[in-house]
Amino acid sequence: MLVSPPKSSGLEHFSSGPSSFTGILPSSLFNASKLEDMRITYNQLEGIIAEEIGNLGNLKILDLQNNELMGSIPRNLFNISSLQVISLSDNSLSGTLPMNICTKLPKLQGIYLPRNLLSGQIHSRFKNCTELQILSLSINNFSGQIPREVGNLTMLSVLSCGYNMFEGPVPAEIGNLQKLQALDFTTNFLSGPIPKSLFNMSTLTSISFTLNNLSGSIPPNIGQQLPNLEELLLGVNKLSGVILDSISNLTKLSQLELGQNQFTGSIPTSLGSLRFLEYLSILQNHFTSDSPSEFSFLTSLTNCRNLRVLSISENPLSGELPPTIGNFSSSFQNFYATLCGIKGNIPHEIGNLSSLLLLNLDNNSLTGPLPDTLKGLSNLQGLDLQDNRISGSIPNHLCTLRHLAIVQLSRNQFSGQVPDCFGNITSLRELYLHSNRLNSTFPASLGRLKDLLYLEISSNSFIGDIPPEVGNLKAALAIALAENEFSGNIPTTLGGLQNLISLSLAHNELQGPIPETFSNLLSLQLLDLSNNNLTGEIPTSLESLLQLKHFNVSFNELQGRIPLNGSFANFTYESFMSNKALCGGPPSLHFPPCTVHSRRGSKKKRLRLVVYTLIPSALMIILITILLAILKKRSKRANISGVELFPTIMHERVSYRELQQATNDFSESNLIAMGGYGSVYKGVLEDGAPFAVKVFNLQLEGGFKSFDTECEVLRNLRHRNLVKVISSCSNPDFKALILEYMPNGSLEEWLYSHDCFLDFLQRLDIMIDVASALDYLHHGYSSPVVHCDLKPSNVLLDEDMTGHLGDFGISKLLGGGEITAQTKTLATIGYIAPEYGFEGVVSTRCDLYSFGILLMETFTRKRPTDEMFGEDCGLKDWVMDALQNSANHFIDSNLITVTDENSNKKVQCALSVMELALRCSAESPEQRIDARGALNELRKIKVVFLAD
Repeated sequence: MLVSPPKSSGLEHFSSGPSSFTGILPSSLFNASKLEDMRITYNQLEGIIAEEIGNLGNLKILDLQNNELMGSIPRNLFNISSLQVISLSDNSLSGTLPMNICTKLPKLQGIYLPRNLLSGQIHSRFKNCTELQILSLSINNFSGQIPREVGNLTMLSVLSCGYNMFEGPVPAEIGNLQKLQALDFTTNFLSGPIPKSLFNMSTLTSISFTLNNLSGSIPPNIGQQLPNLEELLLGVNKLSGVILDSISNLTKLSQLELGQNQFTGSIPTSLGSLRFLEYLSILQNHFTSDSPSEFSFLTSLTNCRNLRVLSISENPLSGELPPTIGNFSSSFQNFYATLCGIKGNIPHEIGNLSSLLLLNLDNNSLTGPLPDTLKGLSNLQGLDLQDNRISGSIPNHLCTLRHLAIVQLSRNQFSGQVPDCFGNITSLRELYLHSNRLNSTFPASLGRLKDLLYLEISSNSFIGDIPPEVGNLKAALAIALAENEFSGNIPTTLGGLQNLISLSLAHNELQGPIPETFSNLLSLQLLDLSNNNLTGEIPTSLESLLQLKHFNVSFNELQGRIPLNGSFANFTYESFMSNKALCGGPPSLHFPPCTVHSRRGSKKKRLRLVVYTLIPSALMIILITILLAILKKRSKRANISGVELFPTIMHERVSYRELQQATNDFSESNLIAMGGYGSVYKGVLEDGAPFAVKVFNLQLEGGFKSFDTECEVLRNLRHRNLVKVISSCSNPDFKALILEYMPNGSLEEWLYSHDCFLDFLQRLDIMIDVASALDYLHHGYSSPVVHCDLKPSNVLLDEDMTGHLGDFGISKLLGGGEITAQTKTLATIGYIAPEYGFEGVVSTRCDLYSFGILLMETFTRKRPTDEMFGEDCGLKDWVMDALQNSANHFIDSNLITVTDENSNKKVQCALSVMELALRCSAESPEQRIDARGALNELRKIKVVFLAD
């Protein structure tokens, strides 16, 4: 047993509870030579621990946990031979530990140092600590290998070293610790198999190796060897093999974490024998159901009456939920079954789970209506059924679930109306209903949800006015009502949403002016009002929105002066295109200057003006209005914001001589980039305007075809995130495309150049731009277009650092209802989807695989062809293994600094990005998220990142 404070009088003991005093340690304490027990915890002690602490020659217990101490641990502390317990956890101590600690501390029984900033290796630090019972070093920056000498600490009962940077193998000598009860190396870089000797330690109650790089399998006789084991946490490794029925012999097991490994076979029904089991996670493996028609293992688990959390997500189980799911006990709280191939209806018996808090069945193939019995889930807080094929109406009985905080029903086939009673669910924080078939007016009652943070109902068929009561959602961070059939004026009450970061009303039939009250939305970063029928001028007062990064009022009937100042100085032409008569604005927009009309002149002159100017102009406006109306109707069908639906207009072809002059005879100094089928040069027109020339190498096999492909694909494509084709030059022996010039080069240059840097938000914005381009290519054009070669060098950046997707030389146009096509043209190694590389099968899902790799590369700054990766471990494997690691292990180190106050948020958002990247790059095309889903997820991540 560890020593407890001895009982005596005088200044032999000093104890201070929370907030008894603050500041530095009283100097008088260091003169108390008889002091044996010093406990000052949960105060606000700050500064360093003075070297004078070494004067306390009789000190046995030092407990300074949960303070604000910094600096290194004084070396004099390790000269106090009487010390038995050192507890300095939860401070900001740094530096290394001295060698051979127990040479001068022979009585040391416990050392607690977690949650500090300590570093260095621990080799030979605890070599002679024969009395040591507790060694807790978690959540620091210790590195190097676990020393084999740790096997000599035979009195050790707790070895806790999680959340550090230990690497290399787990030493077999740990198996010598026959008194060890808890072993924790969570979140390190350990590799190789778990030594068999660890499974012979009958005293062990807890083993945790989650988030490492361990391989091998679980011994078949684990149940007999570890009879006292209560926690087995091995998630996020590379463990493989099958889970045998013998695991049921771990009769005391309460927590079993095997998620994110490579286990195969069926899930043993013997798990139902673990009567103390509380937590079971087997997500992201290759488990299958032992019966194609039902999940028998699920039935067996209903015998675990203490089970609280069950996660079986992302396993190819492929079956129907059995009615026995209703037999789980009153302890059952969280059920996760994402991407499991679940089919059929949600069983009525699920309503028996009255204690359920979270139900997550998204990305499956569920059909039919929601059962009425869901009203029995009286404690439900989160309901996620997105990406299924559930139909029927959204039932009123959901309103009886008074604890609901998140309702995610997006991308299903719900129709009808949103129940008016949803306004009574005052606990609701997030409501996602986008991409369904809802076709009624939007209930004004939702305005009663004072604490709602996210409202997403885009891509439905809502009609009528936007209720002014939406302006009562004072806590809202993001509201998306785009791609519906809303009409009438934009409610001025929306200007009262002071916390709003994102507002999208695009692709509706809204009329009237842009409300002046929008100038009060000082937190707003995205405002999309495009593809409506808005009239009047853009309010100059919007210049006060200094946080505004994305603004789009294209395809409306606006006129008058474009604001000049504030964020408007940074917006591009695409934000304002295709309106009635906009003028002015920053010179970079190239809109005509606003004219001031004079009242002077005779009636005769004014009459002449009417006859010779205004009447022809009026006729021209009528014609243009008819044309724009036709284009707007087409754009409504496109259902994509930011799409340029101009008719196919190609400028006159440029001659070879003109290109030769503009590029200084295609000199090397004008060379921008070189690709597989040609080179790109910078050219300058006579007026000084730059452009890019892509010259195709006709000597290479495929050069002609690449030119023809780009011409065929790009001649009709128009989107703000695609590189625009200005003209072309085509002779029998020379072919070139004249493209919009991108002054900031490619994403590849910015990622890998020492002179360039992209911060976290810039990278996120560029990925949103690329996803927007893919969404248009895959869903917004009459025939899906597959880019086929998505990589950083093909993502180009304009002067505003907006991303544009270019190089369509090997793209595929899927026509006639095609979903896939065959090709022999290979894309770039490292980005190719498996079915594309092995079989030549091309589909839009190939682009999503490449996009997933691109996401990983952008935020890790690791090429998929980096020499650190081999056949057994690629970029995707590395990201999967490190998914929940700390920032300096995982994210591009340039993104995180020591003084960065936003580092935690960056880490969390980066984890969300990587989770999305893995969904995009799933091995099976059917399991990959589509471009529109990826775009929506990235936009949500951005909202979270920008939120206070």
